[in-house]
Amino acid sequence: MVKHNNVVPSGHFRKHWQNYVKTWFNQPARKTRRRIARQKKAVKIFPRPTTGPLRPIVHGQTLKYNMKVRAGRGFSLEELKAAGIPKKLAPTIGIAVDHRRRNRSLEGLQTNVQRLKTFKAKLVVFPRRARKFKAGDSAPEELATATQVQGPYMPIAREKPSVELVKVTDEMKSFKAYDKLRVERVNKRHVGVRMKKAAEAEKEEKK
Repeated sequence: MVKHNNVVPSGHFRKHWQNYVKTWFNQPARKTRRRIARQKKAVKIFPRPTTGPLRPIVHGQTLKYNMKVRAGRGFSLEELKAAGIPKKLAPTIGIAVDHRRRNRSLEGLQTNVQRLKTFKAKLVVFPRRARKFKAGDSAPEELATATQVQGPYMPIAREKPSVELVKVTDEMKSFKAYDKLRVERVNKRHVGVRMKKAAEAEKEEKK
């Protein structure tokens, strides 16, 4: 330690801290701007839903998240075929398509096919030109009652696992789980030796 009343050497005091202060005074104006942009977009894409095309239900990829379901990029070609929707028609009626996705499980395939069928049943297709109806367009009565969907359409519901309550019996109380685990562990370790002994004993009997 330096002795005496000396000048503090190399004092790092000129940091110009005011240059690095970040303010957020534009937050309220940005909020208003985003709301107006959403309203303009809804008017522009009318009568399509404001949240964009329909997405499939998929599971997370990693071990941490693979039990959770979320919205995927698009429906696979197999799912569209099972639902009876041509792959070129799908994007034109508000269905996202991902030609690279593969169906790894039958349950996931069935879930998304049912999602597509529900969407198709509720779908109202407007003609490209007014008063020029083509095959697949909705009836004029349906068009008159159609409204634009605001907010999430067919949201993905995460099912909570149900808990089953069971009455504790005397047999459950008498069961010793730790002892059972130790016995099974020993059985697993000695399975090879026991099989070998049994095979040798069988050979001896044949002799």
